[in-house]
Amino acid sequence: MSRLGRKPVALPEKVKVSIDGQTVNIEGPLGKLSYTANPVITIELSEDEKEVVVSRKEDTRTGKAMHGLTRALISNMVEGVDKGYEKRLEVVGVGYLAAIAGDILQLRVGFANEVHKKIPKDLTVTCPDQTHILIKGIDKQRVGQFAAEVRASRKPEPYKGKGVRYQGERVKLKPGKAAGK
Repeated sequence: MSRLGRKPVALPEKVKVSIDGQTVNIEGPLGKLSYTANPVITIELSEDEKEVVVSRKEDTRTGKAMHGLTRALISNMVEGVDKGYEKRLEVVGVGYLAAIAGDILQLRVGFANEVHKKIPKDLTVTCPDQTHILIKGIDKQRVGQFAAEVRASRKPEPYKGKGVRYQGERVKLKPGKAAGK
């Protein structure tokens, strides 16, 4: 049996969970999220309504795979509506900068034209200064996906380290050509 799947998901005081068949609706101070589970998974609320218990109906390969996944997704949803998720990005390079205009993230990262990324409605994107980007939201997958798309617009290159990187990410720099022999 899945070790992670067996562990019940504890619910904070402000988070409310309703289960309708295979659909789990989670509501908290930051918003609402919903997830429809695979039919081989059973989701139940404990009697005191302080925990969500995930179990599987059959020991098939799919059942085993979905057991831990479903529990992890529900746990992430609970944390998202309670505390939220955030990713921090840095823009490194001379003349490289980021700005926000309406619902567009503008990146000047060494190309002839600016790179424009449309900000999804469910995310909050801010630029505390021109070299930092802060992405916040309640859905862990959406926050991570948008951060990865922004980073992919100009990945850190290996010789000077210029580009968009996660805050705290270490870029291993390669040595350039040998100056002489």
